[in-house]
Amino acid sequence: MLACRLCGCVYFRCVPSASRIDSAAIPGSGRPSPAEAAIAPVAGHGKPAWGRRRLLLLAVFITYSLAYLDRANYGFGAAAGMAQTLAITERRSALLGALFFLGYFLFQVPGILAAKRLSCSRIVFAALITWGTLATLTGILRSFWMLAIDRLLLGVAESIILPAMMLFLTRWFTKAERSRANALLILGNPSTVLWMSAITGFLIQRFGWQKTFIFEGLPSIAWAVVWIFTMRDWPTQAKWFPQDEALRLTRQLEEEQKAMPLAAHASTQSLRATLLRKDVVVLCLQYFCWSVGIYGFVLWLPTIVRAGSSLSMGRTGMVSALPYVVSIALMLLVSHLSDRTQKRRELVWPFLLIAGVAMLGSFVLAPYGFIWAFLCLVISGGCMYAPYGPFFAIIPERIPAQRVGEVLALVNSAGALGGFAGSYLVGLLQAVTGNARAGYLMMALSLVFSSLLTLWLPDVPASAKDPEVAHA
Repeated sequence: MLACRLCGCVYFRCVPSASRIDSAAIPGSGRPSPAEAAIAPVAGHGKPAWGRRRLLLLAVFITYSLAYLDRANYGFGAAAGMAQTLAITERRSALLGALFFLGYFLFQVPGILAAKRLSCSRIVFAALITWGTLATLTGILRSFWMLAIDRLLLGVAESIILPAMMLFLTRWFTKAERSRANALLILGNPSTVLWMSAITGFLIQRFGWQKTFIFEGLPSIAWAVVWIFTMRDWPTQAKWFPQDEALRLTRQLEEEQKAMPLAAHASTQSLRATLLRKDVVVLCLQYFCWSVGIYGFVLWLPTIVRAGSSLSMGRTGMVSALPYVVSIALMLLVSHLSDRTQKRRELVWPFLLIAGVAMLGSFVLAPYGFIWAFLCLVISGGCMYAPYGPFFAIIPERIPAQRVGEVLALVNSAGALGGFAGSYLVGLLQAVTGNARAGYLMMALSLVFSSLLTLWLPDVPASAKDPEVAHA
């Protein structure tokens, strides 16, 4: 389905070469070490067998793409004159865009607790039906306060998706595969914005923003039926997945848990202790700052492009798609390198720093012409997406399986709060100052802070016998 020829790996179609790991024997024993056993290939012979799990990756990709479509198309409605149609102020329009993230923030941890107690696949099914309906209503409702409630509830409905999907992938993919699996999930983000930028701009120009919201909300409801009949929480529950492979995969994931540092288990005995670990708090702060930049960028890029270039909505959509072409290529490249080298943090902070500096370049160059400022936005957009795969691989490598869902939800909720702040403040600054420069500056500083916070992340104890606690 997707290929990265520079790296020598093809996604969904063949086995990525990055995970071909040779098992070096323990001297004198003829057996691999516990750490090596934990990342040894599932099917042996030096290769991990992604096999039918490619179908699962395709399913989570489509699901997250639909979720991202129904949250990000608001930016096109705002650029197309939603405020004028509904007779609301620009500040209220910015609030409508931001309310999604408030609902998204509030229900992350309760949602993942429900998913663990009930079923990830069933919770995702319910969320698909709910957010598809609410997204469709965005094109029907005319009252500001009804739209405000709709956007808030849309955030609640989508709040469970990313942490549930991440938890889902930890049950189906090993440590040596996880960065690429995460990247292919989150690839639904820039990929959706890429095609949405072209198609939504055309639909709005042809049918208006109200009908466009209706057209783009209905596919989620249809996809929910496919999801519930095919997806299962565990490999051993899926009838379409060979049972011998399911058993080998389950054993390997259990070995990875045993190979984790003892300190990781000792510091996660209670939910409160887990969520207050220093590395968890740093990850939350880091993702908050990252999301201020990325969601401000996603929601307001069409408005910034149209204001700076005076293009039609159709052409605005085409131009707005360019940063996401770069981001897709970089996400595939960085996730491949991360799994090949098992480097996570080292492949996160440099790209966020470049993204922040490039955004600052847009702030500086905006008065001298749209072209140079937009080129900086292309670089920034590509780099702010690039490290998603290794970033979300950090968490299950630090947190035991029984608590990883809650930590994923907490980190993502901090990102949702950053999304609320970014989308609202960028829109507010645009309304107050009459141009995008102040928004550029705020997003640039947030991305730079996010990079610095990544460097502050505590190291993980190197051995399963290491007595030191990672969060001490």
